[in-house]
Amino acid sequence: MESSNDHTKFDRLYLKGLGIRYDRQRGLWMPIMWHLALRRHTGAMIELADWFSAGDSLQSFGPAADGFSAAGLYRRAYRAGDARAASNAAMSCFNRRDMMGYRNRLRRAARAGDTDAATQLRSFETRLWHGAARKIGRARPKQKRDELA
Repeated sequence: MESSNDHTKFDRLYLKGLGIRYDRQRGLWMPIMWHLALRRHTGAMIELADWFSAGDSLQSFGPAADGFSAAGLYRRAYRAGDARAASNAAMSCFNRRDMMGYRNRLRRAARAGDTDAATQLRSFETRLWHGAARKIGRARPKQKRDELA
């Protein structure tokens, strides 16, 4: 049984892992994130899934049924109540040219309460302005409405 003290301990460990990864502090961030992900810390699951889905191939994304793939980690974090997981999974699908998956995961993120995903879903676009879209040939010029996002 977890107490409220466990949550603060997990959050401190999560912040330490982020500091190691992004601020170049000493240590290894991957074992910390796996430790937390196996204890259902949604932030750690999303960090690992983001790292796994950095490539452009669908094989690196994996199936949602595999709990240790990027898709599986995103799914587990989304099912635990984190809308950011569905948004990140949607962008991973977009970057892999999977428009059905992109729209489906945007819908899930909007249903979970992500207002940006709801806005993107209302004006669904298959071309975006960021650099990853340019890399896969789905770029468009930046517009005024993009400054709000």
